[in-house]
Amino acid sequence: MKKLLALVMMALMVFAAACSTEQPGSDTEKEKKTKDFKIGLSISTLNNPFFVSLKEGAEKEAKAQGATLQVADAQDDAAKQASDIEDMIQKNVDLILINPTDSAAVGAAVQTANDADIPVITVDRNAEAGDVIAHIASDNVAGGKQAGEYMIELVGDKAQVVELEGIPGASATRDRGEGFHAAVDSKLDVVAKQSANFDRAKGLSVMENILQNNKDIKAVFAHNDEMALGAVEALKAAGMEDVKVIGFDATDDAVKAVEDGKMAGTVAQKPAEIGKTGIDTAIKHLKGETVEKNIPVELDLIKQ
Repeated sequence: MKKLLALVMMALMVFAAACSTEQPGSDTEKEKKTKDFKIGLSISTLNNPFFVSLKEGAEKEAKAQGATLQVADAQDDAAKQASDIEDMIQKNVDLILINPTDSAAVGAAVQTANDADIPVITVDRNAEAGDVIAHIASDNVAGGKQAGEYMIELVGDKAQVVELEGIPGASATRDRGEGFHAAVDSKLDVVAKQSANFDRAKGLSVMENILQNNKDIKAVFAHNDEMALGAVEALKAAGMEDVKVIGFDATDDAVKAVEDGKMAGTVAQKPAEIGKTGIDTAIKHLKGETVEKNIPVELDLIKQ
């Protein structure tokens, strides 16, 4: 009888201990797991205000959700980006957000993360190879088309115009150019198009070179605001401030330039929202929730 009583008491103690232990899937455990998430963010360059805003949006959301975020600046160098991603893999992060410097070149790094069973999400620019669970970006094709249609409205049919392209190989370059040409190819005369690498200083020098042989242009479309602002400087120096310049990103400097009449317009992306959505999507995936393969972020046109 004593033996039976002891067994019953032991069973009751085990049952009580089990009841007091956090069960898998409990709210407390989920909260702990969220706080333990380590997420990497590889940014193409922090020398561009757009990507600074994207990073800040990601950092704010990571802090709000209790996740740890490790950020690396690739400085527009595809080889450095590959090295940064390899470092994140070695540090055993749970997921990597990548804003590719070069959509084609980054594929190998994405595949390396895949091989290490680390999920990847791309933001703003896509990856042409490797397995990506989600891509979060503005509709760059639609934005380029919007810029082209506005340019036609400003200068009329058959006007001579210039296109400043982004980094060769970047999906944003390809998509914005595709949308722009879908709008203007039958209506405007694109007399020059050249890459200025999404850079303001490069935009200035490339525009200066183009102006040497193209004095009759009426407008410029730049694939981002940094190049657009460089073009504005070149046009001012050449005494051609009546040329309409349209950029892309709606950075603070560009919006002010539009307000001051120095630029005709800029396609407004929401970089902070892209960063925020990237973190939110990452955490949902890490919690086992289903996420959409392509997640668009709204854009708009800011004009005079």
